[in-house]
Amino acid sequence: MSVEKQRLLENDADKKNWRRWGPYLSERQWGTVREDYSPGGTAWEYFPHDHARSRAYRWGEDGIAGISDSEQSLCLSLALWNGKDPILKERLFGLTNAEGNHGEDVKELYYYLDATPTHSYLKMLYKYPQRAFPYDQLVAENARRKGQPELDEFELLDTGIFDDDRYFDVFVEYAKAGPDDILMRVTVHNRGPEEATIHLLPTLWFRNTWSWKPDSARPDISRTNHGVLTAKHAECSDYHFYSDRTTAEPQILFCDNDTNIHRHPGLNDEPGFFKDAFNEYIVHDNTAAVNPQCFGTKIGVLHKLAIPAGGSKQIRSRLSKPDNTKPFLDFDAVFKQRLADADEFYAELQKGIVSADERNVQRQAFAGMIWSKQYYFYEIREWLHGDPAQPPPPAGRKQGRNCDWQHLHNTSVLSMPDKWEYPWYAAWDLAFHCIPLAMVDAEFAKHQLTQLTREWYMHPNGQLPAYEWAFGDVNPPVHAWATHRVFQMDRKQRRETNPQDKGDLEFLERVFHKLLLNFTWWVNRKDAQGKNIFQGGFLGLDNIGVFDRSMPLPTGGHINQADGTSWMAMYCLNLGGIALELALHNKVYEDIATKFLEHFLGIAAAINGAEEGAHGLWDNEDEFYYDHLCLPGGRPTPMKIRSMVGLIPFFAVAVLDPALLEKLPTFAARLEWYLNHRPDLAKLVSRWQEPGIGERHLLSLLRGHRMKCLLRRMLDQTEFLSDHGIRALSKIHEQQPFRIEVEGTMHEVKYWPAESRSGLFGGNSNWRGPVWMPMNFLLIESLQRFHHYYGDDFKVECPTGSGKFVTLNAVACELSRRLSKLFLKGEDGQRPVLKYHPKLATDPHFKDYILFHEYFHGDTGRGVGASHQTGWTGLIAKLLQPRTP
Repeated sequence: MSVEKQRLLENDADKKNWRRWGPYLSERQWGTVREDYSPGGTAWEYFPHDHARSRAYRWGEDGIAGISDSEQSLCLSLALWNGKDPILKERLFGLTNAEGNHGEDVKELYYYLDATPTHSYLKMLYKYPQRAFPYDQLVAENARRKGQPELDEFELLDTGIFDDDRYFDVFVEYAKAGPDDILMRVTVHNRGPEEATIHLLPTLWFRNTWSWKPDSARPDISRTNHGVLTAKHAECSDYHFYSDRTTAEPQILFCDNDTNIHRHPGLNDEPGFFKDAFNEYIVHDNTAAVNPQCFGTKIGVLHKLAIPAGGSKQIRSRLSKPDNTKPFLDFDAVFKQRLADADEFYAELQKGIVSADERNVQRQAFAGMIWSKQYYFYEIREWLHGDPAQPPPPAGRKQGRNCDWQHLHNTSVLSMPDKWEYPWYAAWDLAFHCIPLAMVDAEFAKHQLTQLTREWYMHPNGQLPAYEWAFGDVNPPVHAWATHRVFQMDRKQRRETNPQDKGDLEFLERVFHKLLLNFTWWVNRKDAQGKNIFQGGFLGLDNIGVFDRSMPLPTGGHINQADGTSWMAMYCLNLGGIALELALHNKVYEDIATKFLEHFLGIAAAINGAEEGAHGLWDNEDEFYYDHLCLPGGRPTPMKIRSMVGLIPFFAVAVLDPALLEKLPTFAARLEWYLNHRPDLAKLVSRWQEPGIGERHLLSLLRGHRMKCLLRRMLDQTEFLSDHGIRALSKIHEQQPFRIEVEGTMHEVKYWPAESRSGLFGGNSNWRGPVWMPMNFLLIESLQRFHHYYGDDFKVECPTGSGKFVTLNAVACELSRRLSKLFLKGEDGQRPVLKYHPKLATDPHFKDYILFHEYFHGDTGRGVGASHQTGWTGLIAKLLQPRTP
C-alpha cells in the first residue's frame, strides 16, 4: 500500500487529521451572493474586484495558490508585484457578468499541476507578466465586444503581453511534514530575455470573525524575540511561521484584516492598519500603512528578487503547530519525499495507462479536482437579518433572494465547479465531481454526497439546494446515480484488501432515506397534472430551449419536458437499484424496490404515450423525443428542437441479472406478477419475455427500435456526433433554426457551437451546440449498460452512413476516445482544447499544461466557458482509466 493511501486510512480512522489543511481558500470571494448586502441583489456591483483588497469579507477569504485550515480560521497564500502594476496582485482578476461579452470570466493564466488527496503535496503554476497587467485594456475591449455576441472573448493572451515571453512562471508548492506542519516553496522562472525583478509576499492572515458581533475575540499574529511569527487564536492552537533567510533577509509587514474605512465612506473614521496596507506600502511606498509595532491579524513576508534572463530563484516558508528550532534543516528532504509519495500513489492508480500523455492529463485532472475544494460558509438567517455590529441589511432583503431557505446553515469543505467563476457548490455539478474524486478519495466523495442531504442543506420539504444565486432552482436529480456509483467504486477498492467487504452500506442507506424525501418533492411539485409527465423547469440546461423554463411562460400554460420526465425515470431506476443493493442485506427494501419499478413503468408509459388518451413525447414522424408546449385549453404542441433533451431518455436504463433475482425471490415474484398483469408495459419497455445475454432483463424507456432511431440521430456527424463527442444541439439547426412566434415575438433556437449569443440566462450559458462532458459521460455509461443486456450480436452503424456496424460497447468506447482527444496531443502535437491561441497550443512552456474548460466547441473542440471547471470536466479522469471487469 502506498504511503499516501496509508495517510488516507489514518485520517479516516481519526488517528491523524491529514485533511485539516488543504487548498480550501476561494479564488473569488468578491462578487458572490454571500457578500452581497445591496438592496437589489446586485452582487457583482456591490462588492467588485476594486473593493476586494480593502474591504473585509464576511463569509470567507480568497487568495492566489492559497491554503487554509478546514474552518478557514488561518489562511496562507501568495501575493506578487512586478514593479509596474497599479495594485499588488493578491487575488485573481476577472470580469463581472455585466463586463464580459460572454458573461463573467477570469482573465489570468494559472494551472493546477499536482495534488494528493490528503494535500500532503500540492503544486500549481501562476503566469505573471513582467509589464503592467492590462486591467483597463481587458475591461475596455470586452465592453466594446459586449454588443457583438458573435465575437470571441478578449483574453489575457490576446493583449499581446506574453508575445515576447516577458513573464514569470511562478510555481507554488506545499508539502506536509505532518498534519499541522506545512512547507511552502515558491520557485520563480524568468522566461524573458532580460533580468527582471519580482516582489513575492507569502501572506498569513486570520479570516475576519471579529467585526460582525460585539465582544468577538480578535486573534493575533506577532513576532517573538527569536524573529518567529506566532499566530494565536482563542479557539485553536498556536501556529508558527518561518521564513528562510539564507538567500536574503526578507521584510516582515503587519496589518489587520479589516476594512479600510478611509477608502469606503460611511464608516467610522478611525485610525488603523487596514487590509490593503501591503498594497499601499509596496506599490505606493506608504510606510505609514503598516503597523510598526509588529503585530496584527495579517502579515506578509516581503522578498524582492532580481532574476536573470532564463534563470530562476526560490523562497521557502514553513507553517507549523509544533515549534521548530531548525525549520529548514529537513525542508528539501521533506519535499523530495512527498513528491516521491505522490508519484507512488499515482503510479499505482495509473498502472494500466500506457501513454505518458494520458497519465499527464489524468494527473492534472485529479489535481484540479483536489485544488477545487473550498471552505463554504453561509448561514441564511444571519445573512438575511444582518450582524449586530454592522448596519442592518435593506428591509426588502427578507423577502428577496433565498428568503425561503432560512434553515440553510452551510459550513464545510465542498467541491466547487470552479473556484473563480463558480466559487459556490452546485448540486448536480457536485454529483459528477464525486466520480473522479472517488477514484482517489472515496471517503471525501461520500462525505460530499451525504452533506447535501443533511438537514442544514436539504430543505425541509425535500428539495436539494441548487446554488447560492437561487437555492430553489431545479437541478437534474442525479444524486442517486452518483451515490450508487460511488458506493460501487468504493466497494471495489475495499475488496482489493478484503474480498468479502460488503461496501459502506451505512453511507448508502443514509443517503437513500433522504433521497426518498427528495423524490417525493419531485413527484409532488413537478408533475403538474399527476400524469407522470414532468415539468422540472430549469434543469441546468440553460439556453437549450425557446423559453426560460424556470419562469412562467409568456403564453401561459406549461411545458411537458422530455428531459424532466426522463430524469425522473432515471431517478426511479437509480433509487430502485439502491433499494435492491440494500435488500440483499435487509429484506424490507424489496418492497421499496418494487415501488420504484412500478413508478418507472408508469413514467415509461406516459412518455411513450401508452396510456389511453395520452399524447406522449415521442414523435413517430421524426423518431425523436420533444418537449410539448401545453397552452391553456389547447392540444399539446411538440417543439421540434433536436437537442440533448431528446437524448436524455437514454439515461433511464437498468439491467437485472438473474443471480440478483434469485437472491431476492420476493421482489422477483412481485415483479413477475406486475408484468404479467400489465403486459402492455412489459412489452413497451422491458422486453421481459425476451431476456438478453445470460438471461438478463432490461428496464429502459427505449425499445430496440426507438433506441436505434435515437442512435441514428446521435451518431450522425451532420447532427449530434462531432470529432470530440456528442453536441448538445443537432447541427441541422445551423441551417434550419427552430422558430416559434408567441404574441407577436419570434423566438428562435439556432445551432451555436461555442459561446452563447443570447443573454437569456447570462452571457456564459449555452447548450445550443457545444460538447458537455457530463452528458456525454452519462451517454457512455448508458450504452455500456445496454450492451450488457444485448451483447455483441446487437450492432449499430457508427458513424451513421459509414457502413461500419459495431457493438454498443464499441460505440461507448468511440465516444470516450473522442472526448479524450480534446485533451490529448494530436498528430500535429497540439491539444484541441487549447487551440484557441497558438501560445497555449504550441509553446513549450504552455502546451503540456491542461485547462479543463466548462464545455467545448461543437466543431473544433476548443475550450469554452470557465477555464478551470475541472469539476464535471474532471470526469475525463474516469474515461482515461482502463475498464476492468
